[in-house]
Amino acid sequence: MSDSLFSLPPVPGIPVRGESATYPIGRIFCVGRNYAAHAAEMGVEVDREKPFYFTKSPASAVLSGAAVPYPPGTENYHYEMELAIALGAEVFRASPDEARAAIYAYGCALDMTRRDLQLSERAKQRPWGLGKDVENSAVFAPLTRAADMAPIAAQRIHLEVNGETRQDATLDELIWKLDEIICHLSGFYHLRPGDLILTGTPAGVGAVRPGDVITGGIDGLDPIRLTLTDPA
Repeated sequence: MSDSLFSLPPVPGIPVRGESATYPIGRIFCVGRNYAAHAAEMGVEVDREKPFYFTKSPASAVLSGAAVPYPPGTENYHYEMELAIALGAEVFRASPDEARAAIYAYGCALDMTRRDLQLSERAKQRPWGLGKDVENSAVFAPLTRAADMAPIAAQRIHLEVNGETRQDATLDELIWKLDEIICHLSGFYHLRPGDLILTGTPAGVGAVRPGDVITGGIDGLDPIRLTLTDPA
């Protein structure tokens, strides 16, 4: 194999509770509009026919506890608190049992969004890439292995900005459940270890500014924290 012409910045691995090794980030899939109340606040109806997705590049990943600059090109940068699924097995056209068995771990995640760009592009029926695939916009807390976690049911999911609660819901409000998401997504991709799925955000999304501290959590999982600094 020939040497590379230049080196790329490393993609961070996500710590796993009880493990010395980290979870390597392969691909990041995100489910849109997976809580009815959030869909309503975005002015759209829930479509239970099938889920839909967008992606973030691994280069957008950053670990909980980071302090990152407010991104360029936006005046309306939003937080979205989410449950992340980390896969640990290959699945393609998975059955529900195969989908559940493929989940290696769970974690708290933030899907940070240039909302103004997302909405302006959506209005023109254009892709959302500039709004969603943003540097430092996929934030991951340490993972907890599925075997060490209670079954996903009605755990509380919440987010605070500077200590003030902004999002507060439970995971049983998910429209598409975890095995349904994996079954559907694996009909289009050969999913594999390293693939992460962000499962959607509850109502209460909103804008943040430089200097704000975002915290959040899900019952049974390590909490998440992100600090926004002045633009670079």
